[in-house]
Order: sequence, then C-alpha cells, then structure tokens
Amino acid sequence: MSVDEPRSPLELLEALGLEEVEVAPGLAHLEIYTMRGLLSVLWHGPRDARGVVLTCGGGMGGMLGPADGIYHTLGRELAETHGIATMRIGYRKPNDLSRCVHDVAAAADLASRSGARGFVVIGHSFGGAVAIQAGTVLGEHCRGVVTLATQSAGCEHASELGDIPLLLMHGTDDEILPAETSRIVQMLAGHGEVVLLPGAGHLLTQAASEVHERLAEWIPARFAQEPSETA
Repeated sequence: MSVDEPRSPLELLEALGLEEVEVAPGLAHLEIYTMRGLLSVLWHGPRDARGVVLTCGGGMGGMLGPADGIYHTLGRELAETHGIATMRIGYRKPNDLSRCVHDVAAAADLASRSGARGFVVIGHSFGGAVAIQAGTVLGEHCRGVVTLATQSAGCEHASELGDIPLLLMHGTDDEILPAETSRIVQMLAGHGEVVLLPGAGHLLTQAASEVHERLAEWIPARFAQEPSETA
C-alpha cells in the first residue's frame, strides 16, 4: 500500500492482534487489540451475510442493549429467521463519540470483507448519536438507523443521513432523557418516525415486547429493499 493511499477504518485501528472463539453455535466472540483499547465484538449469524446489524451501547458501553437485552435477542432471532448477521460492538473507550463511531465503522469494514453489503445501525442513549454518525459514514451502504432513548448531543448533523430510513423509539417516562429528545433528533434529520412508548423508562424495560416486535419487522424490511446490484 502506498503511504499516500487512504486506509480503511479497520486498518486505521492499527490492530496489534485479534483473538476469536465460537462461544455458541452461530455466535463468535472477537477481541481486537489496539494501542488505544480493546475492541470487542459478539458476532451472531452467518459470517458471509449480505445484511448486517451493528449495535451500539450507551455512554457506559455494554453489548446487551436495553429492553431486556434486545441486542442479544435480535441477534439470535434475525440470524435464525432471516440469515441476517448482528455485530454487538463493545467500544474501546465508551463515551468517546468519535472513537466509538470509528469502532462501528471498523466493525462494518470487517463484515464487508466477508461479503456484507448493507447495514442497519441501532444505538441506545449515547449510542443513538453513535448510530446517527455511523449511518452518515456508511452512506449508501446504510439501510436504516434506529435510536432507542437517544440523546441529541452528537446528532447535530443528522440531516446528512439523507433519505436513509430513521426510526426513533423513546419511553414517555424516561428518567434521564425526555422523549422530546427524539423529536429534536427527528427535526435535525428532517425525517424519521418517532414511536413513543407509554410508561417506559430509559432502559425501555416496560415496553420490551413492543420494541422487540417493531424491530423484528422493521429491520428485515430494510434489507428486503436492498438494491438489486448488492442483493
């Protein structure tokens, strides 16, 4: 590679090494060692899947997601039912927005080397901003962005999503970020569907079934609309 040739997100990590084990059938645990922290990925489903879901934790990190561990549940079900892969990303440095976005982009880069061509990005709380920014980075390869109880900080350039489908879910009783925050992000993006979940708090536990049902339909629908040249 020429010194002037741009490097991919995965190459920019300057990884020192990678370890991987199969922790269960259809679920691999990857650890990518870098000088700026450890990037972890739990990878559900076929490694050569054309459609991949990228999940983003909150400001403290985490790989389960809200709503009774929705990231794990979706990862297992989407693989079994639709052949869609899911990469649950454990940030190198939680709450560092630019570094977390880089982590998500690097995971997408890794998946693309195995055949992925389309991505849906999901983020909770702080991770909503990560998902919005990662969606803009992925551009035409992004099939949709989902935010769950998102913050608005870091979403200032949401309009750069263009016509990428955007779904914003928020509990009406969120004790950390008011539901109006998702309305603000919708306004910044210039589009998007806001779904308010009555009685649900920041972790969306009270609306776990509704969140699951909506995403189990919404995500496969995004990949079903994938352009024919990447199908």
